[in-house]
Amino acid sequence: MEQTLDNNWLQYWRPIAEIGILSVAIYYTLDFFRGTRGWPIVLAFLGLLIGLLLCIGLNLKVLESLLSYFFGLSAFAALIIFQPELRRLLAGLGNLTFFGSLLEQRENIEVVIQAVDRLSDSKIGALIAIEQSTHLQDVVESGIPIDCEATPEMIETIFFPNNAIHDGGIIIKEDRILSAACIFPLTRRQDISKTIGTRHRAAIGMSEESDSLVIIVSEETGAISTAHKGKLSQVITLKKLRGTLNSIFVTPFRNRSFPNLVKSLITRNKKTNSKTKPASI
Repeated sequence: MEQTLDNNWLQYWRPIAEIGILSVAIYYTLDFFRGTRGWPIVLAFLGLLIGLLLCIGLNLKVLESLLSYFFGLSAFAALIIFQPELRRLLAGLGNLTFFGSLLEQRENIEVVIQAVDRLSDSKIGALIAIEQSTHLQDVVESGIPIDCEATPEMIETIFFPNNAIHDGGIIIKEDRILSAACIFPLTRRQDISKTIGTRHRAAIGMSEESDSLVIIVSEETGAISTAHKGKLSQVITLKKLRGTLNSIFVTPFRNRSFPNLVKSLITRNKKTNSKTKPASI
């Protein structure tokens, strides 16, 4: 009797567990690619997959064979097209933040904000990459090792004109500056305006190759820009920069637990249902 109950329990809960795991995996994968340059390709890939499943369900053998062939080619092509994104995704599976506790996160954010404020006011060009899950060892080794505490004064000193290490970018991890005068990879995208300078192209390239947030300060105008996931946001205010840092580093840290994920999904579902309900008179 007990053995029968155990078998029945496994029979019902095994598919439920599989569906739950797959749902979470798909949700995070789509959330990761949403807003990137490859998002339209992801949608096309999903459409192809849905079409293939329909052909299997309706027993359309010819279409099934054709879609299976194209699906295999698409999966292979995706490994090449999404190489930078997949590298960030695999590195992010550990869900490691570059800050420790929530208090340390906020303190380190203020260090970056103060440093950028000073650099912008003085119109000192700067390129700052904040490391997250993807290790930037190759980029760190391309520069000059420093390994010192990250302070506004130190960051400003590094980028001060005529300083021997002011060219290139710096890498910040947790509350320390790992290296200066680093060479960032330039983006290979052809759709970027020709007015975008080398410093900004390097920032975009770094954000394409890793999950780091890159901050740029223009030496001509003092304008502040950011690059994240291959997207460049130009001429932003300090308030917006603080919001960007909080959204990337603080919010995920506070909401990373599974209960918070479930809560956010329920809240989103309630909002959707409330929109579909007719207004009461």
